[in-house]
Amino acid sequence: MSEFILFMHNDATDAIGDWEAYLDRLRASGRFQGGSAIETGMCVRKDDRRLPITDHLIGYLRVEASDIEDAKTFLQGNPHYESGGTIEIRALPRSD
Repeated sequence: MSEFILFMHNDATDAIGDWEAYLDRLRASGRFQGGSAIETGMCVRKDDRRLPITDHLIGYLRVEASDIEDAKTFLQGNPHYESGGTIEIRALPRSD
């Protein structure tokens, strides 16, 4: 199994849904590795140059999956996805 991160963008029209039931289903799969909403922050550089944060990311989920298509199956029932929001799926490479 590999790990994937699913980033939720801030473009859902109405992401009201049953998050508790969705997260319970992820936990029951045994492949849910956590997640959280993402709030404001800052970009930091050693040279003190100010850069804007990536403001379109509002949350993430980490899951274990055999490949990206398998990771995509975790979108079904996700309130953000179901309300038309974008979810960006990225592989997390192993650093053995």
